[in-house]
Amino acid sequence: MDRVKIVPATKEQQTILANLLELYLYDFTERWPFDIGDNGFYGYEYLPLYWQEPNRFPFLIYVAGKIAGFVLVQQGSPLENEPQIWDIAEFFIMHKYRKQGIGTNVVHKVWQQFKGRWQVRVLQANIIARAFWVQAIEKFTGHEVAFVTIADKDNYKWDIFKFDSA
Repeated sequence: MDRVKIVPATKEQQTILANLLELYLYDFTERWPFDIGDNGFYGYEYLPLYWQEPNRFPFLIYVAGKIAGFVLVQQGSPLENEPQIWDIAEFFIMHKYRKQGIGTNVVHKVWQQFKGRWQVRVLQANIIARAFWVQAIEKFTGHEVAFVTIADKDNYKWDIFKFDSA
């Protein structure tokens, strides 16, 4: 898919990512009971860290020159004590571009770029996302992927998939 580009987001593009994160978080309100802030935004408190901490990598996704989503990559697990593992912190493809293989293409490029041990975390209740991640990982690795389920401090259950991209 030559029309799909993953471009590192610059500090000047932080507003673009913040706007996309609003769409992403709005999508979550179909399944999870969190509210918009009093300022009319959901907000994403970690976004500024992507230009301050060396273990965070923000990317914008373009399809045929148009913004189609984003992927936020970090090194280190927020759920487990694994500082060297690569982690997809957040991933979003706009509805217009879904079910075309674009998301799978993007994550495969990311996994090829950042070699090593990976984890992908998905809320267990997010059945659509879980199905996406299973097929994307299995297509990348060429075999069935195992997972563990854990609960975080807010008692959300996460399925964590781990694999190598070396």
